[in-house]
Amino acid sequence: MITLLDYGAGNVRSVINALESFGEKVVLVDSADDIGRADRLVFPGVGNYGAMMQILRQKQLIEPLKKYILADRPFLGICVALQALFESSEEAPDEPGLGFLPGRVKRFTTELAIPHIGWNGIKVQQPSRIFNGFTGEEKLYFVHSFHVEADNAADILTTTDYGYEFVSSIQKGNIVATQFHPEKSGKAGLRILENFLDSSREAIIPQSCPETTQLASRIIACLDVRSNDQGDLVVTKGDQYDVREKGAVRNLGMPVQLAREYYEQGADEITFLNITAFRDFPLQDMPMLDVLKKTSKNVFVPLTIGGGIRDFTDRNGKHSTALEVASEYFRSGADKISIGSDAVLIVEEVLKTGKATGMSSIEQIARVYGNQAVVISVDPRRVYVTSPDAVSHHVIETTVPGPQGEKYCWYQCTIKGGREGRNLDAVTLAHVCEQLGAGEILLNCIDRDGTNSGFDLELINAVKEAVTIPVIASSGAGSAEHFLEVFSKTDAEAALAAGIFHRKEVPIGEVKNVLESQVEIRKG
Repeated sequence: MITLLDYGAGNVRSVINALESFGEKVVLVDSADDIGRADRLVFPGVGNYGAMMQILRQKQLIEPLKKYILADRPFLGICVALQALFESSEEAPDEPGLGFLPGRVKRFTTELAIPHIGWNGIKVQQPSRIFNGFTGEEKLYFVHSFHVEADNAADILTTTDYGYEFVSSIQKGNIVATQFHPEKSGKAGLRILENFLDSSREAIIPQSCPETTQLASRIIACLDVRSNDQGDLVVTKGDQYDVREKGAVRNLGMPVQLAREYYEQGADEITFLNITAFRDFPLQDMPMLDVLKKTSKNVFVPLTIGGGIRDFTDRNGKHSTALEVASEYFRSGADKISIGSDAVLIVEEVLKTGKATGMSSIEQIARVYGNQAVVISVDPRRVYVTSPDAVSHHVIETTVPGPQGEKYCWYQCTIKGGREGRNLDAVTLAHVCEQLGAGEILLNCIDRDGTNSGFDLELINAVKEAVTIPVIASSGAGSAEHFLEVFSKTDAEAALAAGIFHRKEVPIGEVKNVLESQVEIRKG
């Protein structure tokens, strides 16, 4: 039996699903006594360090947790739970940690994009059974803006490089904690969990150890999900956002099944975009919640969900905040949420008033779950102009002239599935959203959607220059070479595609085969 400390924030469903996949029974901590009775304790810390420590204190779990750890009983901490083992964190200076290990938590100081999101390697420093069966070349999934600085080198289990070398896991006796997420690290991560559960396995140092680890460029499979005319949820794909063909919604498969297939093919992440409004559904009956719950049982890579994450009042008059909606998605298996049209409206209000309220969905969700949990999905289209001074927006010089030979353009933000243009450009939107707390930008170019003509490199470069958070390229991929082009000619951290995967025109494996010799990727 496994005891899991779920303090009420973030996606713990995937951890439970992974542990149960090995036939284990998982019980949740309801009280301090549950920690004392645990044979093996798993603590999946998710989100903000300060919020986590406050909740642990409110629930009177700090002292029982310290007692358990100091007794050297089997313990696995994940992500923020690793950081909690140390004395303090720059993320919340007034919130002391558990103090089990000497050291502190610091924000990354690097010119690379922060948060550190994606698949990176590890350099093993001491024998551990959790790496039994590892070659040393595996990549594991990270998503964080802060890392630990351990005072005692003997506590360090692995290090990883991101601008500089940082501690990516620790081990002291029976206490193991990782900055990476085993439950989101595919087969390699499941192996770590399985090794932790079996205390009889030999502690090893893998034969191979990279001199320097590298972050992989991510390949993301996107599933646009909506109800068809019969009311069934299907994966569809539009051409410049038109999802109907001969009057009927294109049906390219069932979302749970397709997500599983893409996971098996090697997708680094799966994104669900709910493009049906479902305005009248009570929160507990949102159809995508069930999709996430079923998908997370068999898909152990990160899941992002977008669409409908806003304040709304259901048909019964019950009001739900965007934070409450996001919380339900996280509890159902999502790791990140994506905000689209609402982000445009939020930024318009910030620019109008000159200040943030602290109450927008972006700010609230980032404050509770961390910046890395908030993705901004931007749906821009090109607007050509005759000169850089023709509008007040961010204008670029383009190599793709307009219909009248115009050499300049700006990228107009749209809402309502691209149906309504706004007086706001994508570069400004991305910049303001980063300031509000977003951790990643997903760039969908309407002009390229469904064209198979390649990603809009000019759009990607313009936004990358304006932000310091990771950027995902989307819209226009028609071949594996287009992925190579976007990673070679821009600094995008990830690239997303939908139609070419759904129609089986370009398998994910083919994309990675083309990239392998020239771009750092995750294999397997």
